[in-house]
Amino acid sequence: MTLKHVVSTIMVAAVLVGVAVRANAIDYSFTGNLVQDNTVQLFNFTVGALSPDVILRTWSYAGGVNAAGQAIARGGFDPILAVFNSSGTFIGQNDDGGALVAADAVTGAHYDTYLDLGSMVAGTYAVSVMQYDNFANGPALANGFRHDSPADAWFTLPLTGHTTGGFWDVTGNMRDSHWAFDILGVQGASQVPDGGSSMALLGFALSGLALVYNRIRK
Repeated sequence: MTLKHVVSTIMVAAVLVGVAVRANAIDYSFTGNLVQDNTVQLFNFTVGALSPDVILRTWSYAGGVNAAGQAIARGGFDPILAVFNSSGTFIGQNDDGGALVAADAVTGAHYDTYLDLGSMVAGTYAVSVMQYDNFANGPALANGFRHDSPADAWFTLPLTGHTTGGFWDVTGNMRDSHWAFDILGVQGASQVPDGGSSMALLGFALSGLALVYNRIRK
C-alpha cells in the first residue's frame, strides 16, 4: 500500500458521512491557480456557535459545481489540505475524498478532498490547499511543508519520473494549476493573498487569525 493510499484511508475514515443542517452558517467558495508545484494557498475561517458541521472540500481535480453554483472544470492538480488552529497548531490533513467525491473522467481517480470536521470549538482556524505530496510538516504551520525548498519548485517531476512540465499526478497524468475550494458551514472565511511560499504566507495567515479573533471578542 502506497503512502498516498495510507493517508487517504486514515483521513476518509475520519469523515462523518452525511451533511448536517448548517442553520445560519455560510458557505464560501474560492478559485484560483498555484504558481508552481510547491505553492501553498492559505485561507482563514471563523467557527461560531452556529457552525454545527464544518466541511472542507475541493472540486478541481474531477470538476463539478461548487457551493456558489459555479461550474468547475476538471483537470486540476491532485489537492491535499491541512488544518491549523488560531495559534498555528497543526490539527490534521486530508488527501483524497474517496467515494465522497467524483471520479476524474480521465484517470478514474477520486483525488479531490472532502473533510467533514463536524462541530468544531468556536474560534478561528487556517487551512492550506497544496498539491500531493506537499504535506504539512507539523506540529505547527511555522514548520512549513514537505516541499518548501526552492529546489522543489517542480517536485512532481522526480516524484513521477517525468523530466519536463509540472502538476503531474501519481497516475502519470499531467494536470494544470487551477484549484476550486469550498469552506462550508462557517461564520466567515477569507483567502490569504497569494505568495507562492508557505513561509511568506505564514505571517499573513496568523495576523489574519488574530484580527478575526479580536472581532469575535468585541
